[in-house]
Amino acid sequence: MSNLRLTLSLLCVALVTTQTASAAEVKTAVLRVDSVRLPPISRLDVAPADLGFAGATLGNEDNRTTGAFTGMDYQLTTKAVAAEEAEGALDALKAEGFQLITVISDGETLKKLADHAGPDTLILNAGARDDALRNTECRANVLHIAPSRSMLSDSVMQFLMWKKWSRILLIRGSHPEDKLLADSYRKSAAKFGAKIVEEREFVDTGGARRTDTGHVLVQKQIPVFMQDAKEHDVTVAADETDVFAAYLPYHSWDPRPVAGSAGLMPLTWHQAHEAWGATQFQRRFEKLTGRGAREEDYQAWLSLRVIGEAVTRSGKVDVASIRSYLLSKDFEIAAFKGQKLTFRSWNGQLRQPILLGDARITVSVSPQDGYLHQYSPLDTLGTDAPETACHAFGG
Repeated sequence: MSNLRLTLSLLCVALVTTQTASAAEVKTAVLRVDSVRLPPISRLDVAPADLGFAGATLGNEDNRTTGAFTGMDYQLTTKAVAAEEAEGALDALKAEGFQLITVISDGETLKKLADHAGPDTLILNAGARDDALRNTECRANVLHIAPSRSMLSDSVMQFLMWKKWSRILLIRGSHPEDKLLADSYRKSAAKFGAKIVEEREFVDTGGARRTDTGHVLVQKQIPVFMQDAKEHDVTVAADETDVFAAYLPYHSWDPRPVAGSAGLMPLTWHQAHEAWGATQFQRRFEKLTGRGAREEDYQAWLSLRVIGEAVTRSGKVDVASIRSYLLSKDFEIAAFKGQKLTFRSWNGQLRQPILLGDARITVSVSPQDGYLHQYSPLDTLGTDAPETACHAFGG
């Protein structure tokens, strides 16, 4: 028995060694484009230096574990650059043979990179949420791991309607991103039968938000700003630029729950999420980094795993074959959300449940029970096939 075990062990070592020696190389890169932003309201939200990269590293480790038995060698490189350096960084990656590139950036930068990259490069969007990128501005060489704004706003509105909180006070910020998010909430409200009883704009006048007197000023400003609002069940904040929403709970004039950019928030990942095997992901990430996983980390991890799963299942490593397989009915991936994730063939968006959570717990998960669809309940979130304005995918 002892000799048999030794023989089997030697056979396994020989098998792995042989596969590694002749392994096909899969080169992946993560390009993070850092824009100039004001510091967040809370120091707890300061972005770590390895934001996104840590998730990609874990995803690459997962791919390499599988690759050791399938004859695939996964290589990962990461780069963080300013917006003006993004195209040059992309050129450098392509010159090194990287054609599978995960991008964490804003929407305009992503669009420029997609056009600059050309059809021989597959970009996986792990940051930008612009709905236009999934519709009129879609690109055939971009697949979206990050959810769109409409997926996020739909997930919130489904929950509010499930709670029968149908009267919405919408507070929007004054920046372009805030206005896009507010527009998404308007469309979601109309889609699911909620009523926006009133809208107000909180204008960002600049100034220090984290000074010693900041909370004193806000404690006076927010209640006055919220005074005399029309009767509503819940306040929804559209504050993508993180200017005011965090102050709405406890400072509003009327005692109402807050959702959207504060309070109950739509998230691709939550550090308290433990269902469907998520605890093991959380622990592995924490062991690797010493911190909790953020949304960008999860999205980058998922981007790498999407590539790994496509390569494993299809046996192909070229860009065209990987893209084709990802958009096919054969592709699916488990991602600790209780359902298999797949891509929408009409715009390249990854279908996925959206977590709804506050600062400490996952409160719910959308799609909510009762929201049905002829193909997948996940398609009740975001742009469905009959509504798409994307034609780059043959729709």
